[in-house]
Amino acid sequence: MRTAEITRNTNETKINLSLCVEGSGVGEIDTGVGFLDHMLTLFAAHGRFDLKLNCKGDLQVDAHHTVEDTGIVLGQAFKTALGERRGIVRYGDALLPMDEALVQVAVDLSGRAFLSFEADISEPAAGTMESSLIEEFFMAFARECGITLHIRQLSGKNAHHIFEAMFKGLARALSKAAAVDTRYANEIPSTKGVL
Repeated sequence: MRTAEITRNTNETKINLSLCVEGSGVGEIDTGVGFLDHMLTLFAAHGRFDLKLNCKGDLQVDAHHTVEDTGIVLGQAFKTALGERRGIVRYGDALLPMDEALVQVAVDLSGRAFLSFEADISEPAAGTMESSLIEEFFMAFARECGITLHIRQLSGKNAHHIFEAMFKGLARALSKAAAVDTRYANEIPSTKGVL
């Protein structure tokens, strides 16, 4: 079982997280930011990850530190749980519809951090969370996990639907990429021999 437990304490946030990659989709999330909790609950369910996450952040300022630091810790957890990434499929993608929204997500568990984020969000917030924080979350996640992550909005107007498609799409793509290919279970999926 690939698991990780991460604790991060700063002057801005205090986060405890546990992750099981081979889970049943159970998410117990409490960040104090309702929309982020909703997105991460969906992420756990659609990726079949078990995720427990508690964050106490400086929400009296705004949600920025909480959202970004949650992305940091979640990325660190996946990096830890996947270890050498031996035997993984490595690549995963998803084309995710959510009502009028359609989002494409592609992941390479390459060891190299990169985010391409193409979205046109006209609504300034989803719930009480600023729309601009979604890209901050994915940037922190990709950087700390060491993955190449492409997220592209193909259609959609409702911010909630677009973001939900992004999180569900990431969950599905990441689940595919992190799966172990039994034909190559002892190999690093790279001609370089390391990821």
